[in-house]
Amino acid sequence: MNLATTYLGLKLSHPFMVGASPLADHLDTVKRLEDGGASAIVLRSLFEEQITMDESARIHHMDPADPAFAAALSAFPRPEKYPLSPLEYVEHIRRVKDMVRIPVVASLNGITAESWAGFARTIEQAGADALELNIYEMAVDPRESALAIEARIRDLVIDIKRTIAIPIAVKLGPFFTAFGHVARELDIAGADGLVIFNRFYQPDIDLAKMAVTPQVELSTSAELLLRLRWLSALRGRLRCSLAVTGGVATPTDGIKAIVAGAHGVQLVSAILRNGPGYFTTMREGLSAWMDSKGFASVDEVRGAIDDHPRHPDLFERGNYIRTLQSWAGGGSHT
Repeated sequence: MNLATTYLGLKLSHPFMVGASPLADHLDTVKRLEDGGASAIVLRSLFEEQITMDESARIHHMDPADPAFAAALSAFPRPEKYPLSPLEYVEHIRRVKDMVRIPVVASLNGITAESWAGFARTIEQAGADALELNIYEMAVDPRESALAIEARIRDLVIDIKRTIAIPIAVKLGPFFTAFGHVARELDIAGADGLVIFNRFYQPDIDLAKMAVTPQVELSTSAELLLRLRWLSALRGRLRCSLAVTGGVATPTDGIKAIVAGAHGVQLVSAILRNGPGYFTTMREGLSAWMDSKGFASVDEVRGAIDDHPRHPDLFERGNYIRTLQSWAGGGSHT
């Protein structure tokens, strides 16, 4: 039975890899992740703001020490609060590459092209096998159009592809007016893969302190359905690889993601809950399921369910209506 897959042009022994997170911050844990069965490791993200602070002592062209910008920049951590500085991040890539035999993917998190191209080249020189561009932005400026935001992301991918030779993946959130179009534009721009989807972190409000408070919870299987929908819709319509992140808590979740179209399945919360050995559990679960269904390879599994990919709009509309009509609780369905 062949569990191998190709993601970003990289040959992986199976689809289950470490997603960007603190999991690979320490070398002893990195080795445990490889020994536990991970097929690849995505390192935690280095933030655009860290790079610009290190190079120019500015965050989005603003000086944090200037009282005029203090309030606007108050939410950003001080440089010493980040686990790794830009230089430490580069050295960490080298050390991780020296320790493991599986692919190592670096990650940059930002929203503009500023300083990314130059640092992407440094990451490539450090030995990273690929680079994940983590695009995380809330479109809160009512003066900026969806078209402008999408063009900015596309141009960022074009700039990075001109700068480095290693493959790049683009990690996106789902909140675009026409996500399918965005995916196609990034594919045309040269992205080697798309990672679906960035988790949307939503701060809470502390009424006692009258303050906004950050809130981070581990993902659950309940988050998977939106990802399955878009994997299925994009499968076979793009040149680039597809990966899923978020919502994969069990081997069954991972199998569903592959059936829907994923070349790679990133795990974070499941490993934080169960330990590095859970990669072996995921791999064995996939193998047992494939054996029960008579599949000889993961490539046969991918897209095994016929969901009418030539007419995904009609499939989605029909499924929407069927879902509403399946409710047997009475009352109106609107």
